[in-house]
Amino acid sequence: MTAELRSERLLLRRWRPADLAPFAQLNADPRVTEYLPARLTRAESDAFAARIESHFAERGFGLFAVEVLGGAPFVGFVGLSVPRFTAPFTPCVEIGWRLAAEHWGAGYASEAARAVLRFGFESLGLDEIVSFTVVANARSRAVMERIGMTHDAADDVDHPALAEGHPLRRHVLYRIAK
Repeated sequence: MTAELRSERLLLRRWRPADLAPFAQLNADPRVTEYLPARLTRAESDAFAARIESHFAERGFGLFAVEVLGGAPFVGFVGLSVPRFTAPFTPCVEIGWRLAAEHWGAGYASEAARAVLRFGFESLGLDEIVSFTVVANARSRAVMERIGMTHDAADDVDHPALAEGHPLRRHVLYRIAK
């Protein structure tokens, strides 16, 4: 499938070995991981990047490395994945993002996500794409709303990978149809 997508300011591409160090820094940043269960060690971050590449190999799509054209060579990822857990809304294809905090507020997540949605609907022929996050994650929820996704509280779920009582367990689900 496609090796890269472009938007006005961004290149969404397959991962390179040079992305691993900045990806590990991003995954260890408490600002970036505020709504994730844990920060990742370098080894865990590298293993995550390897899973991303495997997802591309198996499914023809995945989480693209994001590069600012004429600027930063790696600011994070935006892309599509298939969740590895079972929930009322699975099986599905999820759009997700994770950007280094120093690149927040520039509109990169929304811009890249719009390119990924186009790819998902036009190239992959998907009928629906979902996204989910912790209830309190206002920044991600704002991106979901900016790219046209809608939320119905009836779809909200407890994340099955997080234990009962975990402060990040409750998640909101957003959807967008073709």
